Amino acid sequence: MIYRLLKEFWVNSYKTDQIAFWYELFSVTLTIIGSCILTFTSPHPTMYLVFPLYLLGSSTLCYASYRRRQIWIVVLSGWFTIMNIIGNYIVFLS
Repeated sequence: MIYRLLKEFWVNSYKTDQIAFWYELFSVTLTIIGSCILTFTSPHPTMYLVFPLYLLGSSTLCYASYRRRQIWIVVLSGWFTIMNIIGNYIVFLS
């Protein structure tokens, strides 16, 4: 029962917008990797790895959400993208 519902959910997501689906998959993968790095290098995380991963993850999610017309996800991922640009600036340029 649960397997069928999850499969239907994933297949529907793929069929409704294949480009958004792959952007979302890319985004989630990078964000999970960044989160693992952040968690397992605490209390002194390696932000030179985390910020670029989060920036790619948030910006690709923002684009995928825009394609799907999910305004509040666009707002939130857009905010994260801006914060990650600032974070990358601080880590790499200042």
